[in-house]
Amino acid sequence: MKHIKLSYLLLTIAVAGSLASCHKDKMVNNQGTPKAERAGLYVLDQGNLGSPNSASTYYDYTTKNLIPDIFLSVNGQGLGNTANDAKIYGSKMYLVVDKSGTVNVVNAKTAKLIKQVLFLNNDLNKTSQEPRDIAFYNGKAYISLYNGTVDVMDTSTFTVSKTITVGRNPEQLAVANGKLYVANGGGLSYPDVDSTLSVIDLNSLAVTKTINVGPNPYAVSVDSYGDVFVTAYGVYPTSNSSLTIVDSKTDAVKSRTDFTGGPFSINGDNAFYIDIDGKVKIFNVKTLATTNTNFITDGTSLTAAYAVATDPLSGEVFVTDAKDYNSDGLIYAFDKTGKKEYSLTVGINPGTIVFVNK
Repeated sequence: MKHIKLSYLLLTIAVAGSLASCHKDKMVNNQGTPKAERAGLYVLDQGNLGSPNSASTYYDYTTKNLIPDIFLSVNGQGLGNTANDAKIYGSKMYLVVDKSGTVNVVNAKTAKLIKQVLFLNNDLNKTSQEPRDIAFYNGKAYISLYNGTVDVMDTSTFTVSKTITVGRNPEQLAVANGKLYVANGGGLSYPDVDSTLSVIDLNSLAVTKTINVGPNPYAVSVDSYGDVFVTAYGVYPTSNSSLTIVDSKTDAVKSRTDFTGGPFSINGDNAFYIDIDGKVKIFNVKTLATTNTNFITDGTSLTAAYAVATDPLSGEVFVTDAKDYNSDGLIYAFDKTGKKEYSLTVGINPGTIVFVNK
């Protein structure tokens, strides 16, 4: 599970540092002002590693109703073992379940299952290829698999048309400038990890470059200026966790620094992240510096901050709390000033937050 691995950060002795500021120009035709209206949000509950207790919680903004496991209640079956990612593309939501080897395609408004796509090895036991993350571009879904590949799937037919070899045990993906960036973690052979970022041209579907980043990279995000942010766990005690910034226009590494934070949730110039001390902080992607070391301003206390997401429509920031990692967690909604609006009980290890429009 991508967030449970954050426990490795507790072993690091790195000290988060600020990066030098520089002028940046926004990319043309990038994210415009959102005009949609939210229907609600989903929380993907990872469950316990090795147990088939993953779930998807839904909260309806209009009715204020909370459905603890909408996938189960709508489809009459559980989500599976170790749900790792969820994203909406068009009218569909894609739920990536690692140990079960499935990508469950559902109606984004109702959670009704449309298609369950299997990613299994051709062995006697049909073991999982361990799908980890998903990204989209021009009608195609790109799924990272722990066998060292990225599968290309048509979002209309749900058929895989191509398999692209990347680095070892790829984790998160992100699209920028017509390219797919793949963090090659190599976590299965820890401490002999991978330290690379594969760049795939989305027209030719070929790897055009392999970039050296920090050891054991796992999270990738992109800002409106075209910079790619790669967070790596490092290998204790030989290397620290780190943040590498890559210019997607040139694929050149702009900077690399020690960094103890988790994945970014970017809204405008602000990238929200959970640091090793459990606090929600803000990194400014224009100045390349942490500008707020404690976003929560009302004293709300989190036991085990686990995931963060910011809604560009409302400016709200949502933070999940895994509590003891074995029982139901919580999700907190904060306003723009860091004050708590409400909290909800969700499932075990709530790792991904997805907003759905009306």
